[in-house]
Order: sequence, then C-alpha cells, then structure tokens
Amino acid sequence: MHGAREATGLRVRGARSVALALLAAAVALAGCRSGSSNSPDVTTTGPGGCPGAQAAAVAAVARAERTDTAWNGPTTGPTAVSGKTVVYVAQTMTNPGVAGVAGGLRDAARVIGWHVRVIDGGGSPAGIQAAMSEAVALRPSGIVIGGFDPGSTAQQVAAAGAAGIPLVGWHAVATPGPSRRPPLFTNVTTRVESVAGISAQWIIAHSGGRAGVVLFTDASVPFAKRKSELIRAELATCAGVRLLAYENIPIPDAGSRVPREIASLLSRFPDTWTHSAAINDLYFADAAPAFRAAGRNGAGPPFNIGAGDGDPSAFQRINSRQYQAATVPEPLSQQGWQIVDEFNRAFSGRPASGYVAPTHVSTAANSAGATTWDPPGYREAYRRIWGR
Repeated sequence: MHGAREATGLRVRGARSVALALLAAAVALAGCRSGSSNSPDVTTTGPGGCPGAQAAAVAAVARAERTDTAWNGPTTGPTAVSGKTVVYVAQTMTNPGVAGVAGGLRDAARVIGWHVRVIDGGGSPAGIQAAMSEAVALRPSGIVIGGFDPGSTAQQVAAAGAAGIPLVGWHAVATPGPSRRPPLFTNVTTRVESVAGISAQWIIAHSGGRAGVVLFTDASVPFAKRKSELIRAELATCAGVRLLAYENIPIPDAGSRVPREIASLLSRFPDTWTHSAAINDLYFADAAPAFRAAGRNGAGPPFNIGAGDGDPSAFQRINSRQYQAATVPEPLSQQGWQIVDEFNRAFSGRPASGYVAPTHVSTAANSAGATTWDPPGYREAYRRIWGR
C-alpha cells in the first residue's frame, strides 16, 4: 500500500509539474503577442522584455547619438548661377520644421546671390492650392514644395511643368531624391525609415524593453502617416512594449486638441504611460502645459521623443528637461542650403546631388546646450562648390 501511495503521489506531482510548465509557456506566449491600445498593462518576457531587440536598439541609438561625425555630403558641383529667384511654398509656417528650412534657404540664397520669396499655405488644402497658384503666376526660376503632398496641388504642379519651372520638394514625398510622379527635380529629406526606426529604438533602449507608449501622428499628411506606421511596426518588435494609444491629430489642430488629449490620456493611463513618440516635436510644445497642469515632473515619465523636426523650442525643452527627452532632428538649416544647391544643379543641367543627411538623436547629454543640429561643415562645403 505504501508503494502504491508513493507511486500515486509521484503521478500527482508529475501532473502538477506539467500543468505549471504549460501555464508558464502560455504566459510566455501571451507576452510575445503585441498588445492593443485598449489594455494598459505592459507585458514583458525575460530580462528587459525583448533581449534581442533591446540589444540592437542600444547599439543603434549609441551610433545615432554620436556628435563627432564629419561632413559626408557633396564636395563638387557646378559654380553659382546668378540672378535666380526661388519661391518657397510652405505647408504652414507654424510648423517649426517648415519654417526652419525656410530660414536655411534664405541664408543660402544670400550667399549665392538669389532672391527668395516665402508664401504661406496656412495649413489648409485651399490655402496651399492658392499659394501654389500664386507661386506659378510669379514665374520664378524654381519653386519649393515645402512640406505638403504635391498631389494636393496637381493642377498647379502641371502648370509649373508646362512653364518649365523646376520643383524641389522638402518632405514632399516619402523618399529622398528625384521623383517622376510627381515631377520633382529632387526631394530633400532624411530617410523616413531611419527616423522612424531610431525613434522606436530609442524608446526600447531607454525603457529597458518595458514601456507603455502613446504615438501621435497627422494622418492627413502621407509622409507623416507613413512615419508613424513605421514607428508602430518597430515598437512591435519588442514584446515588452505596449502601444497604449495611437492619436491622430492634424498639425494645424495641435494647439487646440493636444492639451485636451493629454488630460484624457493621463486619466486613462495614469501609471502605465511611460513613453511617447510624435511625428513632429510641436506636439510636445502643446502637451507641456497639460503635463504641467497635471503636476507631472518635466523630466518624465512619460519620456517623450519627437521623430522630427528638431526645432529650437524642442531643444530648449530637452536641455531644460521639460516634457521632452529626445528628438530625431532634421538638419533644417543644412536642408535649406541643400535646396539651393539642388536648384543650382538643375539650372546648370546637372543631376541632383543624391545627398541624404544622416540620422541623429539629440538629448540633453549630447546637445551641449545647442538649439539646432546640422551636419558639421556643410556651409563651407557648399560655399566651395558655388565659388562663394
């Protein structure tokens, strides 16, 4: 009887062990599934939630945070063509990225000896179409598509082509370089895949693979929507990262809508909201008063990263640790200079330069108090090319 009871006990303990093993496997499997925005729980598996993705993210962020890089852009090209006029059609000058590029464009135009006119589209489809119509009617040497989809002004783009006016885009289409449809001599931008990827990797690395994230986008702009979808996909590579909410707020509406959304999100996710990413830094400019009103510490959480544009106000928030921890800045001034260089190549019958600025992450630790980021040496390089 004793032997039978012992055998029975062994069988029970064995069954219990199997059950526990199956339960552990089920928990691990659940942790590997990406969560929905309806659940505030942050699920992790293993140390850091995603050891492989976390290690890759840490290495990528370390490379992107380097500040000792040298100019890797063009060093040769046509000398300056004189007497040109360029019109910059801005999606809205309230967008700090659009305005920053306009500033760089003006600076470069003074150096090369051209005239620049800026026409503000005001952020609305009708306003942008009117601005493009005005630009074409001026018959300038070239027109810049400043931060909007050329497809929204197809009639004006066709009129510019018929008039022989070359178009250069800034964030006009999803990829850098020349475009046949729409017809752009070139599109000046960083690679959206790189910007989105490093933004998500920063969250994975900074959180140690455990984060509850809110993502802000403007789905009315194809470039911005694609960027946010790429961020979302990269976040999903880490099982310990949960996307709590995906907020679609058009940039022109950010000032009125973001504060209300922040208050709502803090109410919904008071403890699990640890990080945020936005397709543009300006979302956090509008979010700061709401965080402050809620008594949140400016140094986080949530720890916020802007996947563009790196305007001075973003750097000020980062350097003072006031509701933004990092940005993936566009080199706005350098891109304004590049637009001038690309037009100069177009006017000279030369191909586009093909240059794409490197992806960089700026934080309080590596910005040294600066309020912008640009690849070092670009002004000197363009001056040498132009003979100015």
